[in-house]
Amino acid sequence: MLTLTLLFTNFCDLTIDLFLHYFQRVALLVSSDIDALCACKILQALFHCDQVQYTLVPVTGWQDLGTAFLEHKEQFRCFVLINCGANVDLLETLQPEEDSIFFICDTHRPVDVVNVYNDTQVKLMIKQDDDLGVPSYDDIFRDEEEEGGDDSGNESDGGSEPSGKRRRYDEGEVERRIERQRATREWEARRREILFDYEQYEYHGTSAAMVIFELAWVLTKDTKDMLWWAIIGLTDQWVHDKITHMKYVTDIATLQRHVSRHNHRNEDEDNSLSIDCMRISFEYDLRLALYQHWSLFESICNSSYTSCNFKLWSMHGQKKLQEFLADMGLPLKQVKQKFNSMDMSVKENLREVIEESSNKYGMKDIRIQTFGVHFGFKNHFLASDVVHATASLLESTEKDDSPGDNFIKALDCLSRSNLERLHGGIDLAKKKLMAIQQTVASCICTNLILSQGPFLYCYLLEGTPDVKLFSKPMALTLLCKYLLKAFVRSTRNKRCKLLPLIIAAPMDVEKRTVIVLGIPPESETSDKKNFFGRAFEKAAESTSSRTLHDHFDTSIIELKMEDRTKFLDALITLLS
Repeated sequence: MLTLTLLFTNFCDLTIDLFLHYFQRVALLVSSDIDALCACKILQALFHCDQVQYTLVPVTGWQDLGTAFLEHKEQFRCFVLINCGANVDLLETLQPEEDSIFFICDTHRPVDVVNVYNDTQVKLMIKQDDDLGVPSYDDIFRDEEEEGGDDSGNESDGGSEPSGKRRRYDEGEVERRIERQRATREWEARRREILFDYEQYEYHGTSAAMVIFELAWVLTKDTKDMLWWAIIGLTDQWVHDKITHMKYVTDIATLQRHVSRHNHRNEDEDNSLSIDCMRISFEYDLRLALYQHWSLFESICNSSYTSCNFKLWSMHGQKKLQEFLADMGLPLKQVKQKFNSMDMSVKENLREVIEESSNKYGMKDIRIQTFGVHFGFKNHFLASDVVHATASLLESTEKDDSPGDNFIKALDCLSRSNLERLHGGIDLAKKKLMAIQQTVASCICTNLILSQGPFLYCYLLEGTPDVKLFSKPMALTLLCKYLLKAFVRSTRNKRCKLLPLIIAAPMDVEKRTVIVLGIPPESETSDKKNFFGRAFEKAAESTSSRTLHDHFDTSIIELKMEDRTKFLDALITLLS
């Protein structure tokens, strides 16, 4: 297995020339998620440094990846895959020529065992401290000679004897043959058990953007822009709830050291405060979405953390919010106007005031470790602001926008020279967060979340406001996480608080398909491991449901509307 540490060592010892030998011309296949976009930006900057020619191809799922490979396999020998390709047997899936090489930087876990143990064509770019938990080679692979044992030789001997003549075995030979067959059956049963334990849960490893940034750092080619993209990649994992809190805090600490190093290196530039200056700062900030680009009131109402704590879908929750605002002692006029227009005297110690009142209302962890960036004098963004903006551009549902157009717009908004596009993304993100808040309130108030025994289930009907928005994976993920938190807060049924949630929403009205997403139970100690990928596969297989398992996250599938009932029934049986 070729870990990132080994890659780093090779780059340092064997110089950039060898690196360029691999990367003379590259097909860069990039998944449609924020972390992948950030990793792509860092790689593009590295390629630009060394004048490496590359072709960038966005891929939204496995079908896209297969098509992209077929279209480019004649022109390219080297393929770099970002946030796709690790969790399937890639060579089996793509059937490449023997001289094709795949560099995979993918946060999806578990990594397919064939990719791990085939390091001739598949190069995994993974940090060495990412514990993959991969079974040992001998537990899952057997040499052909070992499998055949003496049996193959015996059958060969038998084949050379005259036809019709029965092969005679002495008693000891028969016993040895039976013993070998029994040992083979036991080994295969143990192998199935080991692979089931290894593959049953889906989860995420270190952000791809962080991995590529550390590659740039080892090559001494890292810049502040690259570091900011790595920060956004990690923050994407936090915003979309892909990693544990402990993993997030650990990776934040790693990036904080890089921020200190860059700030120390560029003190003269920072002090000059030139109009093009870029300053990254570590901050303890509020878990209030986009509050510096919104009004404080709207941010509190549309952030899942505060909305769920206050239960803002209820009259009692609205009253509690008013009491909270009064406790802070902030004039309502100030709270409801744009953050930038608030009096400086109010803004100076706003975070401390909010934190003090939040503690009284049970929101003891309203502060979160994060990073902010200043571009020039007046442009300040938190990393989460950029994640929300980029995600909204990437999943825009504007009529004239193709997925390719959206990908380019989202990629563009990550450049500091394109702040206008970033601000446009922030405006879209506000609309999305309001749509999520309204949908959550509607689902809770109309009892759309049903207990199906081993899981909770919610189906968004056609005609639901903003339902088109939730045909997109990231928007549906945010809604699903928010909805489960809200339900856990509002239900009195203790058993329901321990259940996972499946949500379905109309995907393509003409094809009569729905998008289905499953998430694990809401828990502070959750390890973020998701078992729905395997469960969806088995339920579809047992009922012959017409499903499409095309998403790189296996817990997201497409399903024919007519098969919804039998598919759910099979899941209930399977998980009971």
